[in-house]
Amino acid sequence: MTPAPQTIPRTNLIVILGPTASGKTCLAVETARRLNGEIISADSRQVYCGMDIGTGKDLQEYGNTPYHLIDIVAPGYEFNVYEFQQRFYTAFSDICARGHIPVLCGGTGLYLEAVLSSYRMVEAPPDMALRARLSDLSTLELRQELLRLKPEQHNNTDLEERERVIRAIEITLAQKNTEPTADIPEIFPLIFGLRWERPVLRQRIKTRLYQRLEQGMLAEVQHLHDNGASWETLEFYGLEYRFIAQYLQGQISYPDMVEKLGNAICKFAKRQETWFRRMEKRGTCINWLNPEAEPTKHLLQVYRDYIFIRSDPA
Repeated sequence: MTPAPQTIPRTNLIVILGPTASGKTCLAVETARRLNGEIISADSRQVYCGMDIGTGKDLQEYGNTPYHLIDIVAPGYEFNVYEFQQRFYTAFSDICARGHIPVLCGGTGLYLEAVLSSYRMVEAPPDMALRARLSDLSTLELRQELLRLKPEQHNNTDLEERERVIRAIEITLAQKNTEPTADIPEIFPLIFGLRWERPVLRQRIKTRLYQRLEQGMLAEVQHLHDNGASWETLEFYGLEYRFIAQYLQGQISYPDMVEKLGNAICKFAKRQETWFRRMEKRGTCINWLNPEAEPTKHLLQVYRDYIFIRSDPA
């Protein structure tokens, strides 16, 4: 009697990426509900407690859908890509052990690539002696030092803020001086992306900005400051927190804040799209979905067509 063909799973991780305001959360939640999945956030700011409206957590959309790597550290904590990677591996393994499907959702390109490209990373705790030495350098000199240590540097975000440049140097030196020890689980991702026409995305960004202001984003930033987050810390988190902090300090007017913030978010979305195109050029296969043409239905069809292959037993 000939044994029945075996089914072999081809993917153990669904990834949903896209620029800010593209509708990732809604798609991820619906996908997780339909496939008995759990969501893992790949957003560098949603890890912080109390930073809710400004980071677009939209937790009301999750309902009973389990989620991970949201609200796990306090503002001011120096969360980094190494810690994200380690926490992702733990969440991924736990979800798989429960027989559920991990759904990685987010727009932080470096976090996504750390997982999808299996970066061999090391822990890089703050080095106060190094920071003291670097404090005497100008921002330009710091950028030159980072590029000297890491000529292949492609995350330009690390070059925009002095604190980020110092942290990037710190991490680069740690990577050069330490052997990676993490056990990386086998990951077979199926990656989807949401892509809007740029004028439509810009309008979505502006509309969402007004909605968040109405929901109390100014009060959120003031509350964070009142509870110990310095203005410098809030500005470090960029975008909403930077411009609202400047407004609350009286440095810019309300109309200026809204205009500058809207433009900054649109530029950020453009950088995200550039990052995703670069991922594709390096070999990452992204199944792009039309967000206006039943993206959940399309995603599920691709998933079902892809998930199993048949192999005849030897």
